[in-house]
Amino acid sequence: MNSVHDMGGTDGLGPVAPEADEPLFHADWEPRVLAMVIASPTRGNIDAGRYQRELIPGADYLRMSYYEKWFEALAAMLLQGGYVTAAELAAARADPDALKATPRLKAPDVAPAFERRGSYLREAPAPAAFAVGDRVRGRNLHPSGHTRLPRYVRGRTGVIERVHGAHVYPDTHAATGADDPRWLYAVRFTSRELWGPDAAESDSVSLDLWEPYLERA
Repeated sequence: MNSVHDMGGTDGLGPVAPEADEPLFHADWEPRVLAMVIASPTRGNIDAGRYQRELIPGADYLRMSYYEKWFEALAAMLLQGGYVTAAELAAARADPDALKATPRLKAPDVAPAFERRGSYLREAPAPAAFAVGDRVRGRNLHPSGHTRLPRYVRGRTGVIERVHGAHVYPDTHAATGADDPRWLYAVRFTSRELWGPDAAESDSVSLDLWEPYLERA
């Protein structure tokens, strides 16, 4: 979808100011939000979680900190899934009379969950359409749902640098939960192709893009 979260190439949002020796968290509540997201029954679909954060209204999205966005999306998904009620969220307390489902993760299991590596790599459903060295163009798509295709590469031409194999396709996964594996490619775009003649000639941007995002140039 086209929304404020897709900020690549956007002007007027202020400089990026790296913080020296930046801590993992900036407030005591932030690691608790991270732990709740990992332990939540909604965690099974990371793409649906991303899409929920994209649905935050633009003004609120720009105002919120990183983990405020995570908490907002988590609360919305818990409500939608029937895991909590609006009254419980408002009171910040579980209803003692509500039915309690078995938790996805118990407290001692949260830390080990961070150490397990998952993978979105899947068996390819068909041969790859492109190969290393092929010139491709980002398709001019404007889906209303979740997508990982940045606006600034739509209609722009790049070159396949690497074929990653077939991976879970996020657009379908966010909408239906199905893996729908598609080929994933690393595509290099020159800065001048993306930003015009004022960009540095030697600079480039490489992105991992799924096959449905691309067409042969």
